[in-house]
Amino acid sequence: MRYDRIDAHILEIVQKNNRLTSEAIGERAGLSATACQRRLKRLRSEGIIEADISIISAKAVGRPIQMLVLVTMERERSDLVDRFKKAIKSSVEVANAFYVTGDADFVLYITARTMDDYEEFARRFFRENPDIKGFKTMVVMDRVKAGFSIPIEIPSED
Repeated sequence: MRYDRIDAHILEIVQKNNRLTSEAIGERAGLSATACQRRLKRLRSEGIIEADISIISAKAVGRPIQMLVLVTMERERSDLVDRFKKAIKSSVEVANAFYVTGDADFVLYITARTMDDYEEFARRFFRENPDIKGFKTMVVMDRVKAGFSIPIEIPSED
């Protein structure tokens, strides 16, 4: 996946606001709207832009309880890991999930309406799963920053 300096500029723009029109993005990047649309289409088709999303306030939609959960698998066999990844993807409670190295195997970001709802979810999703050795829940006190923006490397001109 390669991109040039103009693509990098477009990526920086859409990370801040993906609701801008092609005309507005193109104007900021020094392109016509049509050229901008072609570049955006290519960036999406090549997987450089994975998704266009809105960040929703969990509290505003009735899910004020937020947790980070460290999950340790009983054994790190690929079939068990794959099965748990599939369960994560189908769970509406899990907003973000990462398969990681270190003391835990997964880090999950989970939202819930109440602690009772989380307790029921934890029982069903973690405790009743024989592939899970253990889990640690950290309740989020305050979401200090939310987003998916990453620094964009500006390619050198060869």
